Parts: sequence; structure tokens; C-alpha cells
Amino acid sequence: MNTTETTEREALLTYLGEIGVDAPIVAYPAHTNVEEGKRLRGDLPGTFTKNLLLKDKKGNLFFVTAHEDTDIDLKTLHTRIDARGRLGFASADTMTERLHVTPGTATPLALFNDTQQAITLIVDERLQDHEQVNFHPMTHTESIGLTWTDFTTFAAASGHTPVLSAMNDTEPEQS
Repeated sequence: MNTTETTEREALLTYLGEIGVDAPIVAYPAHTNVEEGKRLRGDLPGTFTKNLLLKDKKGNLFFVTAHEDTDIDLKTLHTRIDARGRLGFASADTMTERLHVTPGTATPLALFNDTQQAITLIVDERLQDHEQVNFHPMTHTESIGLTWTDFTTFAAASGHTPVLSAMNDTEPEQS
């Protein structure tokens, strides 16, 4: 973990403590994609997520979090989340500037850095049915598991109440 990740991780943990969310952090092997992460993590409990920072044609930003096995259809997602035109990936610079994370460490928990609430949080509606949802705590070498209640507590406290949406028509496996 580099110095910036360590500082951001500590800021996130302080923030979570201040809003009454206490969740264990576990080591998570460094990885570069979802498939590699699945292979390396072993039997860590909970549902793991795929996280994307997207922008629409007008420059509006959307943070999308979904079950790791969900195929997110960027050609049609904009019609379900009231985006202005098709969605594309936000730049790494935008991710770093707005959320203080880099590609590979994207996490909805970084939205505590979006103090102007300029980013809309979009969450796969199926995640609310899972007992524990896992995210990176500002670094890709750890995982933090939150209950749905703790996740929505975090989201509300940060001013990012989740907009629940279907990501596609394919059901991911329950875990």
C-alpha cells in the first residue's frame, strides 16, 4: 500500500467510525481484474463487487457498483439511470481528483471524498439482498465487508443515497 492509499484508508476508517459503521478489514491479495481477484481471495465471506466511475455525454458522473459477475451494459444503462446520453469511463485523473483513488482501487466508499455530492451513486438492486457486501477500503490489497444497512448508512451520511437499478437482464449467482 502506498502512502496516499494509507492516508486515504485511514481517513475512510475515521469517517466510518464517526458515523457509527464498524466493519472488519481483511487482507485481500493484490490483483488487476475481477477474475484474478476471485482466484486469489480464497474463501473470504460475502459478495464482491465491480465498481466503475462513469460519465455521460454532459459530463455528469455516476459511480456504479454491482455484483462482480454482472455484465454491465454501458450501451443501455443510461436509459435506466437518467443519464444524458451513453455512458463512458471517466478518466483516471477524474477518479483521482474527485475520489482520491486510482483505477483498480475504485470503491463506493471513496464517495466520502465527494463532499459536493457531484457524483450519483448507482447500485445494482440485487446487492440489497446480500448479507455482506465487500468493497476495497481505498486500496486493492484489503477488503471491507458491510451489511446492506451499514452501506446505506454510509451512503446517506456522505450525501449519496443509492439509486437502485437493474444492471442488465442476467442474474448473477448468489453468494
